[in-house]
Amino acid sequence: MTTLDTQIGGNHYGVFRIQPVEFIRANGLNFCEGNVIKYTIRRKNNRLEDLKKARHYIDMLIEDEEMRLGTERDQDGNETTT
Repeated sequence: MTTLDTQIGGNHYGVFRIQPVEFIRANGLNFCEGNVIKYTIRRKNNRLEDLKKARHYIDMLIEDEEMRLGTERDQDGNETTT
């Protein structure tokens, strides 16, 4: 038995063939990318809240990428150069 055989706090990942952490580790995803995976596939009572959490991490990834590219978006969603 390994730690992947036990889930603390429910079984919201137990329906999958592999645990999200196995996928995240195998693909070398960073913290934000891993949380997007985790929150979009989780099967808990408050699905909407989990999807909002995933969106929050996607927004972080977008901000990071915009900073890397030297661009960002204005309030209307138009790309601007920084």
